[in-house]
Amino acid sequence: MKACVLHGIGKLICENVPDPKPSAGEVLLRIKASGICGSDIGRVLKKGTYTFPTIPGHEFAGEIIGVGEGVDKTLVGKTAAVFPLLPCFNCAMCETGEYAMCKSYGYFGSRNDGGFAEYIAVPVWNLVLCDGLSYEEAAMAEPAAVAVHALGRAGVPLSGSAVIFGAGAIGLMLASYARACGAGIVALFDIDKKRLDFARQIGFEHAFDNSTDEWFDQLMEMTDNRGADLAIEAAGVSAAVEGCLRAVKPAGKVVLTGNPAGDMHIRQNAYWEILRKQLTLYGTWNSDFNINKNDWRAALDMMKSKRVNLKPLVTHRFSLGEWNEAFGLLTDKTRFSCRVMFVND
Repeated sequence: MKACVLHGIGKLICENVPDPKPSAGEVLLRIKASGICGSDIGRVLKKGTYTFPTIPGHEFAGEIIGVGEGVDKTLVGKTAAVFPLLPCFNCAMCETGEYAMCKSYGYFGSRNDGGFAEYIAVPVWNLVLCDGLSYEEAAMAEPAAVAVHALGRAGVPLSGSAVIFGAGAIGLMLASYARACGAGIVALFDIDKKRLDFARQIGFEHAFDNSTDEWFDQLMEMTDNRGADLAIEAAGVSAAVEGCLRAVKPAGKVVLTGNPAGDMHIRQNAYWEILRKQLTLYGTWNSDFNINKNDWRAALDMMKSKRVNLKPLVTHRFSLGEWNEAFGLLTDKTRFSCRVMFVND
């Protein structure tokens, strides 16, 4: 099969590798769509994966075409996304179903071979069936579940206001699910004009440039001078954190979602916002995937019911052989993209 194999930092090669075979308890998935996450850019170009060679990619979906020993054969032909984390099932966090905080986990695309390929063998436990959705929609299940999990940490303010700092793909997903879950006002803030224009184009009228102080007056006007009930940081930069702390109302809630590329710093005045407003801050990581709470099924159910439409977020599609063009687009700050995918015919 064809796969994009990372042989070292910056050394991604599209080449032929052996086809995987499903072991007992696994299925063979023909990958139809695989999203390129911002973390994939860092892994490929800056910091690498945990070992080499590795096939990157952790946001993928496809068709089940084979099963290993002990697996229900009726799964063949079904569309599925894949929860990319491989828990140890032995540590204290796994015992409580908090698999995202497993102490000794595997992960498709960074610790294990992932989705930038034509086929992959995955455990049945990691499957999320997605019949009724396109492969591209199913391939967005991972970041969508991350958005649902982040919103669930603090709760969506029914008929209230939710603001998101960062209008990239995850920010737009957060905005989409916040609106679907009952937020009355959903506003996005970013310093990238192209992102803001795109947000308005797909239906988010409250999309503001926060590179100047004018954004704060716009927010106060929308919220009758109260501030936002919920503020979510989705950019992974210090300025976005400070924006959230300033934007949220007294006794409000802030969720920190963005994955920073470097150290984070906040100024004294921003820290005082936490103290004087008596804010509640929530950390969030990955998503819940267990019997009692499954953010993946929640995210996909809202897509299936048409309460959330993520299709417009996919702006560019490439074949595996076009990986250089795909990563070139994502690293070119003069060009716009939202969700970029590898698509296999």
